[in-house]
Amino acid sequence: MAKILAVTNQKGGVGKTTTCVNLAASLVATKRRVLLIDLDPQGNATMGSGVDKNSCEYSVCDLLLGEAEFQQVCVTTDPAGYDLLPANADLTTAEVQLLQHPNGKFSLKTTLSQLSEQYEYILIDCPPSLNMLTVNALTAAQGVVIPVQCEYYALEGLSSLIQTIEQIKETVNPTLKIEGLIRTMYDPRNSLTRDVSQQLLSHFGDKVYNTVIPRNVRLAEAPSHGLPVLIYDEKSKGSLAYLALAGEMIRKTATSEAV
Repeated sequence: MAKILAVTNQKGGVGKTTTCVNLAASLVATKRRVLLIDLDPQGNATMGSGVDKNSCEYSVCDLLLGEAEFQQVCVTTDPAGYDLLPANADLTTAEVQLLQHPNGKFSLKTTLSQLSEQYEYILIDCPPSLNMLTVNALTAAQGVVIPVQCEYYALEGLSSLIQTIEQIKETVNPTLKIEGLIRTMYDPRNSLTRDVSQQLLSHFGDKVYNTVIPRNVRLAEAPSHGLPVLIYDEKSKGSLAYLALAGEMIRKTATSEAV
């Protein structure tokens, strides 16, 4: 049974797509079967996986609108090894059409219900806004992973996201929960970073992953090469951090399933 996780934060530039791509590659490195779904019309996770968003015959848009089958849309990334549902600007069209459909918010959930045995982890890269695409992701997911940059405005917007998660729980997905918060672009030398980190820990406790993702040049460079950092520079601090995060996530999943 696949663990379906929506990776979201309505604040842009917090490392959401970086987390999706590198977590997917790191989970594959631990021999897990992984599907990454790019639900952002910008298609950054698609490009960061080495897939040209502009030359895709089919995209996740076609899947959501019932105009293509999963097998037609799915691409296996090489050399990272995870499966990808690519996205491009066409997704904006999907969002408009889904809004007009009475069951539009269930489109992704319906698709993923047929895939639960094929994968161990399904990661959904959400757009940096609380729109119909994000609602689709939260309706389909079991858990929400929230990347948070440890800076001044980090906590701003979190309350709005948590409110949305609660609304989704009350209306369409009662089992949805916050899986964890990831501290990204972490610089321990910066006192503000340490302060924000402490605030997150006091607010969310053990929901905050122990692993922190550091500021790392190799991590920032990897997307321009269409590669996860694990492939681009496996010994870099960014690569080691995401491998550690994957390990922590796997242990957390095993513990929750054992309860």
